[in-house]
This record gives sequence, structure tokens and C-alpha cells, in this order.
Amino acid sequence: MPPHPASRRAPAAARPQRLLAVLISAAVLGGCASFSPDGGFAAVEKTAKDRLGKDVQWARSDADQDSIAKRVGELLSKPLTVDDAVQVALLNNRGLQADFQDLGVTEAEVVQAGRLPNPGFSFGRSSRGDEREIERGLHFNLARLVAMPLIGRMEARRFEQVKGRVAMSVLSLAADTRKAYFTALAAEETVRYMRQVKQAADASAELARRMEQVGNFNKLQRAREQSFYANAALQLARAEQAQRSTRERLVRLLGVWGTQTAFALPERLPDLPPSPLELPDVEQVALAQRLDVQGAKQAAEQTASNLGLTRTTRFVNVLELGVMRNSSNEEPTQRGWEIGLELPLFDWGGARAARAEAVYMQTLHRAAETAINARSEVREAYTGYRSAYDIARHHRDEVVPLNQRIAEENVLRYNGMLIGVFELLADARTQIASVNASIEALRDFWIAQADLDMALIGKPSLAAAAGPAMAAEAAGAGH
Repeated sequence: MPPHPASRRAPAAARPQRLLAVLISAAVLGGCASFSPDGGFAAVEKTAKDRLGKDVQWARSDADQDSIAKRVGELLSKPLTVDDAVQVALLNNRGLQADFQDLGVTEAEVVQAGRLPNPGFSFGRSSRGDEREIERGLHFNLARLVAMPLIGRMEARRFEQVKGRVAMSVLSLAADTRKAYFTALAAEETVRYMRQVKQAADASAELARRMEQVGNFNKLQRAREQSFYANAALQLARAEQAQRSTRERLVRLLGVWGTQTAFALPERLPDLPPSPLELPDVEQVALAQRLDVQGAKQAAEQTASNLGLTRTTRFVNVLELGVMRNSSNEEPTQRGWEIGLELPLFDWGGARAARAEAVYMQTLHRAAETAINARSEVREAYTGYRSAYDIARHHRDEVVPLNQRIAEENVLRYNGMLIGVFELLADARTQIASVNASIEALRDFWIAQADLDMALIGKPSLAAAAGPAMAAEAAGAGH
């Protein structure tokens, strides 16, 4: 017995409704993708707090900017310590604030990837004689719907990578600020000592001039003293230039301008620690906690997922499902559904899969390179730290005390009229030069300390730690 016509029409009419219900459900699920309250900034804050013990603040409003300006003003109102300098840089550096904005950009892309694409609507009108036919269609990209979970997880992993990269920017800025701070502070000390050298040379040259006038000095002796004076003036000019350039580098990292650039630094570098750090398992520690190594591992995992997604969708780029409704002035209205997909006749997706495999292998090699470089960098940083400590301690315990004893003995001989005033002034210049070399050795130690701290948690900038040559030059300049 054939079914009743009404019973055949009912299921046909119900199909579009079920399809519409499925689409609405998918749209609701897609609408669940939303922004996080912190924009991913909590992870960066935690890294700064745990690794540096410092605060970071994302300036997303005028109120945030005012709060930062107030905190920076308080820190700059007193002589700046190295910890305060790092804190000012983390709050006030605009380049770092620009990096924070990457979090917002990436999170927006993650949210966008979690939302359904807009459906398409088509409308057509045709005529045949007196017949008028109107065609309406609603299409939805099923391929995107099927791939949404994979794309969502991929974007979430990319967001985690961006968080790690921004955290690395925080750590790098802190390390660079520490090194710039110690360099600027040592340059100010050097200028003070070079001024003493110049004053001694000036007095020596003036005394030589007067003694030549009374006939107690010949032209050669006076020219030697004048040469000392000219060399001291030249070294002072170089020291003052180094002071200006190193301070400006610190200014740029702090992100200050205008009256804020008049901040004061302490008069001297911190003392050398009683003993150096002993780190026998420095490589293992670095590999366990370095953010760049962790980031390389995450990148390898993400490219593996991307490779799987490419292999899955290599044949299907377009898969559309839609409902249609055709009405005519002479025929009953037609309803139905249609599906469309791309025919892989010319492009089988092999190129996309090959590219994804190449990118995956490239990422694996990058991850291995990062781990190897991390081991080497932390070894170099630690040996540099130990060498800098030994050199600074040698200056503190041997070179400077020895020159002080020589100076004391020369004063006794001068009082006993065994040596002249020029020998005493020459010895004073030598002593000041040794103190200058000691300052630079201490500066190099604190720079090496900053490099080691950075090498344990991220990629350091070891090239900037080349300071011993400058110390030797400065020491030689005083003679």
C-alpha cells in the first residue's frame, strides 16, 4: 500500500529544519569563543614575578598609564639602584608595551578561529516564456566546521608561544637594563678618577713650566710632563664621552625622557660578593628552565599538529552544505539541499603536504639547535662569570693594595727628600689608573653576573660582555 502523500511530505519538510537546527547549534557553540579577562597577560606577570621578582603592567588605558607614570616617578626620585632600574624599564619601556600588544592581537586571532564562518546566501531569478523561477540558497562551509577543533587547538598553542616570546622579551629587557646600568655607573666612576688624573697632570705640567723658567728643568723634562698632561686630558675626554653614551643607552632602556633623564646614580658599584656561585649542573638547570628551549619544543609540537591537519585536509579545501528553495509561478515550490566540494583533479595537495613536512623538519632542527646553543651559552656565561670574578678579586686583593703600599713608601721617601715631586705625581697617576682598572673589572663582573642570570632562563646577549680590553686600555692610559 503506498504511503499517504501527507506522510511523504512531512519528512521532506523536516530535513531542512533539522539541518537548520544543527547549524544553529554549531553557531551557538562557535559563539562560545570569547576573550579571556587578562588577555594572556597573567602568564607574563607570573614569569616576571617568579624569575625576576618584578612587576609588569600592561598599559591598556589612560588610568594604567597614569599608574605607571606615578610608580616610575617614585622610583626615579631617589638614586637609582639596579633593581629599581630594572623595575622602571619593565614598567616604562614602550617597546615592551608594544610586545604586550602582541598578546591582544594573537588572542583576537584565536577567538576568531573559534567562531564559525558566516554562511553564504545566493539568489537567482530566471524566466522561460511566461514562467518565472526564483532560486534561493543558503550555504555553509562544512570543511571549516570539521577542521575547527584542530584549528582551535593550533591557534591556542600559537597563543602559548606568543606568551613565551613576550615573557622572553621581559627577561631580555631586564638583563639588558642590568648591563647598561653597571656600564653607566662604572663610566661615571671612571670620569671621576680621570679628572683626578688630569688634575695631577695639570699640577705637574705647571710645576715643570715654572721650573723651566728658573732654569731647573730643561726642555726635554718639561715636554715629558706636558705629554702626561695632554694624554690625561685626552683620556678624560674619552671617559666623558663614554659616560654620555652609556647613560643614554640606559635612558633608552628605561624609556624616560624630558626631566626624567636627570635621574641620579649611586657613586660606586656594588662590592664584589664574598665568593662566586658554584653551579656544577649548570647545563641541566638551564635546559630545564630556559624559556627559549621550552618555546622550541612547543613550536615542534605545533608544527606536528599542523602537518597532521594538512595531511587530513589535503584533498578537501572546499566542502559546502546548503539548503535551496526554488519557487515558480507555474510549478509548486521546490525545496532541497545541496553539497559542493572541490574536485582534486589538478591539485592533489601534495605540495601543501610536502611544505608542511619540510616546515616540521625545519622546526625539529631549530629545536635541536636551540638546545645545543643553550648548553654552550650557559657554559660560556658561567666560565665568563668565574673569570670575571677572579679578575675583579685579583684587582681588589692584589693590584690595588700593592699600588697603595708603593704610594705610601714613595710619600715617606718624598718626605725624606729621597725622591722629587714629579716621581710622587707619577706614582699617584699610576695608583689612580690601577683603581680605574679595578672599577672596570668590577663592572665586568656584574655584567657577567647579568649574563649568567639570563643564560639560565633564556638566551643571553654575550657579545656585549666584552669589557676586559676596555679595562686594559684604560689602565694603560694612565701611565
